[in-house]
Amino acid sequence: MKYLLSIPIGLTLLISACQSQKENTAHEHNGEAKTETPADTVTKSIPKEEHAQIGGVHFMMAYHAPAVRGRTIWGGLVPYDEVWVTGAHSATSLEFDKDIKINNVKVPAGKYAFFTIPGKERWTLIINKNWKQHLTDDYDAKDDVVRIEVTPEALQETQERLKYSISDAADFNAAISMSWEKVKVKLDIQLN
Repeated sequence: MKYLLSIPIGLTLLISACQSQKENTAHEHNGEAKTETPADTVTKSIPKEEHAQIGGVHFMMAYHAPAVRGRTIWGGLVPYDEVWVTGAHSATSLEFDKDIKINNVKVPAGKYAFFTIPGKERWTLIINKNWKQHLTDDYDAKDDVVRIEVTPEALQETQERLKYSISDAADFNAAISMSWEKVKVKLDIQLN
């Protein structure tokens, strides 16, 4: 009998604790309480992958996608004229299962790191042999397979979270694009 009486008390305590936890996770937003959900959170970089099959070649990019979150990105969070992992945390990797050409340089099938050197007017895009590294801690230019300079494009709309896309281009070629904040850079690829 005494156990039956403790069940309603236990349920009351559990409901009270849940309501208290819910109130603790509510945040003030424009004068209204808003409960934060994982979909609303843009505070952390999230791991992402982009896959595409183009002209018989399978491409895969693995990266961590940071968000703008009101920060100054270019020349601020990401310095100009320094090698950047072009994502967050570990090196962004690019993998393909057949040989390709970038700027008329043959790049054997395999897995590589994709780095950039952002500039105010021009960017350097880099394919590097050392794909498994934290940020640019172990970056060495001697491991570069290809370096190419491109002019960044200005985006009309803000791309809040860094995003890669792999798409068809004319004549069985492919393009890898990275968009973030109001900037987009594109790496053109020739398929063999």
